[in-house]
Amino acid sequence: MSSKTWTAVDDYIVASLFEADPVLDAVLKANRDQGLPAIDVSAAQGKLLALLVRIRGAKKVLEVGTLGGYSTIWMARGLPKDGKVVTLELDPHHAKVARSNFERAGVSDKTDLRVGPALQSLAALVDENAGPFDLIFIDADKPNNPNYLASAMKLSRSGTVIVCDNVIRDGAVVKHNSGDANIEGARAAFSFIGGEKRLDGTAIQTVGAKGYDGFAIAIVD
Repeated sequence: MSSKTWTAVDDYIVASLFEADPVLDAVLKANRDQGLPAIDVSAAQGKLLALLVRIRGAKKVLEVGTLGGYSTIWMARGLPKDGKVVTLELDPHHAKVARSNFERAGVSDKTDLRVGPALQSLAALVDENAGPFDLIFIDADKPNNPNYLASAMKLSRSGTVIVCDNVIRDGAVVKHNSGDANIEGARAAFSFIGGEKRLDGTAIQTVGAKGYDGFAIAIVD
């Protein structure tokens, strides 16, 4: 199997199961035009996030790592009318693009975008008693995975779903002492989830338009 095949299957999934969505197409184009890195979740992954929001019956979602807001929009669409996604982004330019995309998608009223280092924003949310959140999606700088997970626990309650993206790293997650900070961050996510008694989790390997990777998913007991 090749990445070409994986991408073709992703295209088939979208063509078979999704309606045409010019808004989301425009969001991805805006991200490209504004020079954002092409690291958005795939359409199939975005739809999975939206379905997880609906399955969980979430009203309050926390996202660590906004980029251009593509994944944020998917999750916001899964929320009820009174739902909200609090999303955290380090880069002011990325945040500006995301806000424009939220307006384009008609979800500005469902989003609360906070700009700055995510750990600082997370600490502020704890101080504000902003939690608990129903679903937390972590998709930011990988070396900070254990710190983000620790903060997520402070903003959770029994039943909160936590999703941590990009934890397989082309299979390199099995490499001990790799010297790669992103791989070590993925391994740290596994160590945190496996060692936290309040979490019951698993991880799924994925292939598709984004290559070979995967995500960890856990529920707070």
